[in-house]
Amino acid sequence: MSASETTRSSGPASAPSRLASVLNSGQFALAIEISPPVGPNPGALHRQIELLRGYGDAYNVTDNQSAKVHMCSLAASILLQQAGLEPVFQLTCRDRNRLGLQSDLLGAAALGIKNVLALSGDHPVCGDHPHVDYVGDIDSMNLIRMIRLMRDEQVFESGKPIPKIAPEFLVGAAANPFSPPHDFRPQRLAKKIRAGAQFIQTQLVFNLSRFRDYMARVVDMGLHEKVPIMGGIGPIRSLKGAGFMADMIAGMDVPDYVFERFRGLSDEDQAKAGLDLCCEIGSEVMEIEGVRGLHIMAVGWPAAVPEIVRNLGLYPRPELSGAVVTPEVTEPT
Repeated sequence: MSASETTRSSGPASAPSRLASVLNSGQFALAIEISPPVGPNPGALHRQIELLRGYGDAYNVTDNQSAKVHMCSLAASILLQQAGLEPVFQLTCRDRNRLGLQSDLLGAAALGIKNVLALSGDHPVCGDHPHVDYVGDIDSMNLIRMIRLMRDEQVFESGKPIPKIAPEFLVGAAANPFSPPHDFRPQRLAKKIRAGAQFIQTQLVFNLSRFRDYMARVVDMGLHEKVPIMGGIGPIRSLKGAGFMADMIAGMDVPDYVFERFRGLSDEDQAKAGLDLCCEIGSEVMEIEGVRGLHIMAVGWPAAVPEIVRNLGLYPRPELSGAVVTPEVTEPT
């Protein structure tokens, strides 16, 4: 086992991302999700870019969100970068084997993308091609490890050296405090940190009680001191939307009180109730020990994001630079 696998990761230190700089500064960080269009239409993506410009420190670009075909995350990330926004390039194990994953990572590095979020990906049975295979050559844990080895050891997953230049990435991972068995979730987070995760973004938070319990365990284990954790929040536009979240999105926990906020309201009042609820949840999440940022996922409703960010007191965003987050890393168990 090499020194870099048992001490501290220093791979991207020479080229820090804005997201890393904000996290290291002690400021509360903010990432905003952007969904690539269903079709080869850059104009649809640029409309989101202009709507959300200046409201986030970085912008998560989803990878075939909900297992449905979209413009690829890599192309959309490049378009964001060309427009002056910092992307978080989401990469799932669902659609690619390790050859494809490493190839896309090399392409992202060559084009200057600095942030990667390693994900397993929703199962195709949930999407618009339910008959296709889930590739799953490796899982998200080993994808994190593979990216770290490419960066720190300058080798591919096979052990073959990467010639001349190592890719530079800030490596992120997802956490879902709401998937059973709940007692295992903090342990799984610890494994992702040992594999090399440098920041964490959680699933959408609606069950605040469950999220508080999860974060209490995370803090007891000292995991919040090893990596910054960004809580996931997002607005629901209607009672129908709440049902869709609860029934159709994997790993979502939508308690009854969320549904009650919408019952008996007009469409306009439901939208307002959804915005108010998101801001209330966001305010509470920001106060929970161990939370260092938010990740706003406004599924199908990007126009709601500026109001949410302003209402939470997170606008304007800080203008900062600094070193990247460098957690201790060891081999995953």
